[in-house]
Amino acid sequence: MKLLMLGGTEFVGRAVTEAALERDWEVTVFHRGHHAPPPAVRALTGDRTGGERGLAALADHAGDWDLVVDTWSGAPTAVRDAARLLADRAGHFTYVSSRSVYAYPAPAGLDEGGPLVGGASPDEQGDVPYDRAKRGGELAALDAFGDRALLARAGLILGPGENIGRLPWWLTRIARGGPVIAPGPRTAQLQYVDARDLARWILDAAAAGLHGPYNTVSRPGHTTMGELLDACVRVTGSGAELRWTDPGTLLAAGVEPWSGLPVWLPEGELYDALHQGGHARAEAAGLRCRPVGETVADTWTWLRERGGTAPQRPDRPAVGLDPRLEEKLLAL
Repeated sequence: MKLLMLGGTEFVGRAVTEAALERDWEVTVFHRGHHAPPPAVRALTGDRTGGERGLAALADHAGDWDLVVDTWSGAPTAVRDAARLLADRAGHFTYVSSRSVYAYPAPAGLDEGGPLVGGASPDEQGDVPYDRAKRGGELAALDAFGDRALLARAGLILGPGENIGRLPWWLTRIARGGPVIAPGPRTAQLQYVDARDLARWILDAAAAGLHGPYNTVSRPGHTTMGELLDACVRVTGSGAELRWTDPGTLLAAGVEPWSGLPVWLPEGELYDALHQGGHARAEAAGLRCRPVGETVADTWTWLRERGGTAPQRPDRPAVGLDPRLEEKLLAL
């Protein structure tokens, strides 16, 4: 198979590229040149925010591809322009979207037929809100490829290579040892996908010609907050003491769910939307999610190989609890 990866040098894009190389596929990576792509790929460079000029290397390249995978999360015009350029040169187009495209609040169990965010367009430019950007990207893919477009609506994505900082923050904090604020309850169900499992599913699904939207996440309760943090303690060997704290206490102290204590959300609409979504369609189409212990251990190994510092996307704010606030909570 011949794959064109739009991106392919960080996190999900790199996971897709590496999964394709493991299958001995022929891989072309089109990227901005900020990070080195994996060895053994053909690399083309250009800035997709530059319109036709930014796509010149792709337009001038001879040949076509069986599959295209795009992870773009900015203004949807970049997806629109690339998809239009490739519509007659590629057999299939996968857009890595997000479950943020569902209108809020998204109730627990919502499947792919749920109502979608309004106001999105493939022609939006500039600083576009994330939910509309992803929905606009979906519309751009559908406009150009129709029933040759697969929409992988991921939720929380973890694993080696993470450049958002959620699991790396927990690993780094727990590795320091001592008492650690842990957001209760331990039994809170989590829903996510390992980037490598997402990548493998995308390649299988695209090669099989699947199209339309799929919620590419684990089942709710694939793991729990307790299992996740216990795995962090185990793999770091720090002996950290998890101080399980009631959500009400955390909220009253000003802790921001999701960003202050990554991954965690108290019960409510946002929890239902991000940790209780419908997953059956992707599971029926072959999505398999590895145990949380494997994701945590491999992320820790990768983090240590980097000297303990994870990359940080410049368009995303850093996550994690302010140490001064943690000290106050530990003193309660």
